[in-house]
Amino acid sequence: MTTTTFVPARRLSPVTGLRNSLTLTWRSVLKIRTNPEDMFGLLLQPIMYLVLFTYVFGGSISGSTHEYLQMSLPGIMVLSVVFATLGTGMLLSQDVATGVFDRFRALPIARSAPLAGAILGDNVRYLISIAVTLGFGMVLGFRILTSPLAAVAACLLLLVFALAMCWVSAWIGMLVKSAQGVQWWGFLVMFPLVFGSNILTETAKMPGWLQAFVKVNPVTYLTEAERALLVGGPAATAVIRSLLWALGIVVVFAPLAVRAYRRRA
Repeated sequence: MTTTTFVPARRLSPVTGLRNSLTLTWRSVLKIRTNPEDMFGLLLQPIMYLVLFTYVFGGSISGSTHEYLQMSLPGIMVLSVVFATLGTGMLLSQDVATGVFDRFRALPIARSAPLAGAILGDNVRYLISIAVTLGFGMVLGFRILTSPLAAVAACLLLLVFALAMCWVSAWIGMLVKSAQGVQWWGFLVMFPLVFGSNILTETAKMPGWLQAFVKVNPVTYLTEAERALLVGGPAATAVIRSLLWALGIVVVFAPLAVRAYRRRA
């Protein structure tokens, strides 16, 4: 008669966990590169927003498409990147549904690595969206009226806020059973935030009841910061408020996303 000795699983060090997360970050980057539909959407969506909003609303709102482009392009950058964060939740939900996370559980990697890798890898999505929006906007006539340092700060601020919104998307992705469901619920959450802001028009031109929401909307603060850093104006207050909102979103939704991830994965 023999007895079996059970050896507890070895606890992974933080360095190993970080290495695992970076490896799966590269996996997320490769999925973007090898997915032509996703890449096509990242390239086409900002261009479509710029053309439609500039030439449909520009003349009636600002009287000039060029003036409207100068005002709206920083907001369209925010719009494109915030909607791009839905890809995080859709990818996570798809990986769980197809059994990829079951394979990850069988590997000697940190349990949080797949979640961290998906979120970090999506930085490439946001950089593509920012680059396409700025590049095509300049083709249409947009000009950065501040310094190169301020423009870089605008892009970095947008990336920070996008990473915060990733946790909201990841939480939805862990709660909803399909990628289509993530897209539907994600748009239900994102639409009021994005279009209930000053992205496309000035707050003062809205009804009073809507202004009350717009003035406390985090997307409004982010849009004001982007305009100040790209076109000019006081930026400190808007930047600080945007960073505080990003921190608050992470504090609330990161634990929720991790908890939902552990339950499902």
